[in-house]
Amino acid sequence: MSFKASKYPQHLAKTSPQALGLEVESAKGSYLWDKNGKRYIDLIAGISVMNLGHQHPAIVAAVKNQMDRYAHVMVYGEFVEDNTRQLSEKLNSCLPKQLNCSYFVNSGTEANEAAVKLARRHTGRSKIISFRGAYHGSTLGSLSISGNEKKKSSFRPLIPDVEFINLNEHRELEKIDGNTAAVILEPIQGDAGVRIASNEYMLALRAKCDEHGALLIFDEVQSGIGRTGKLYAFMHSEVVPDILTSGKALGGGLPIGCLISSQEIMSSFSSDPMLGHISTFGGNPVACAAALAVLTEVNDSTILDHVEAKGALLESHLQHPKIREIRRKGLMLAIDLASEEMVESLIFKALDRGLILFWFLSQAQSFRIAPPLNIDDQDLIESAEIIKEILDEIV
Repeated sequence: MSFKASKYPQHLAKTSPQALGLEVESAKGSYLWDKNGKRYIDLIAGISVMNLGHQHPAIVAAVKNQMDRYAHVMVYGEFVEDNTRQLSEKLNSCLPKQLNCSYFVNSGTEANEAAVKLARRHTGRSKIISFRGAYHGSTLGSLSISGNEKKKSSFRPLIPDVEFINLNEHRELEKIDGNTAAVILEPIQGDAGVRIASNEYMLALRAKCDEHGALLIFDEVQSGIGRTGKLYAFMHSEVVPDILTSGKALGGGLPIGCLISSQEIMSSFSSDPMLGHISTFGGNPVACAAALAVLTEVNDSTILDHVEAKGALLESHLQHPKIREIRRKGLMLAIDLASEEMVESLIFKALDRGLILFWFLSQAQSFRIAPPLNIDDQDLIESAEIIKEILDEIV
């Protein structure tokens, strides 16, 4: 049976008319196995979540150890819990000195919503500037600052005072003014198909925000935790944000998000009103145990030293006349084909042949690749050969 013909379970809500339908039995390293025992090379890693692969032993051990102690005791911000404290200290040691205060939440979209709230509260302003092509999440506030109008139109009215500009167009930075609370940017736009902000543009953006007292928010939910060969993508540049958001790969498969800022800015949440942002499961000790294991492995091992070489190896083997363009930073890739239909055909044919690929919401003629950072080189080469064989067949 082809995956296209498979049925999604009747009593589970559908996110689209057509799901991939793969029935997963187990996962380990860079592989998944279905209910029939068939193995798949995972080139998506749960959409840039399983950066250390599936069932990484350090993450599994950390989670089991915490579950033997307790799973949850209090809403965020009341009790002092070891894993939450240690994770904040580890982040503090890995980041520039002005990013020294962490607030842990449940997801990337909550981190972005909280970041916008924090910027408005701290500056006393309301205007938020975002970017065409941006994706910051699917909750109402995050949707409001995302750029895909097709995904937004059915849910209006959205939050007010949001304006959009084009990435890497310097003249549009003039829209940042004394009414701007914050500019929120993905240093690498993920859902737009790996669109990379230039260092020159980020410097100009930083200067314009400083000129008008606007906060600069970097959304690194997708590009963070080693995906580009640095812990966070902004570290390839000379620019440091006022607020950094993180999620996805931070939890190693467990749900967690985080916003990180200075103690001065973050203190705006603690008064007028008190509990300016509150989260029942924020800083969950099990999720923080997993995140601490992830951060320790990524930052203290040599895994980041090999990310760019692995990405370059994969790109070198993905040369094919039907591939129009490859945009890449580390192991974050977008590959352009001629049409949306070609992309869909490729993804389903690849699944039939034991290879997991996926598409973008906002870039229909492209498919994404974002494998575990520690994927074996031979798996990358084999995957590229499968993709090229399928492209030979697609008209």
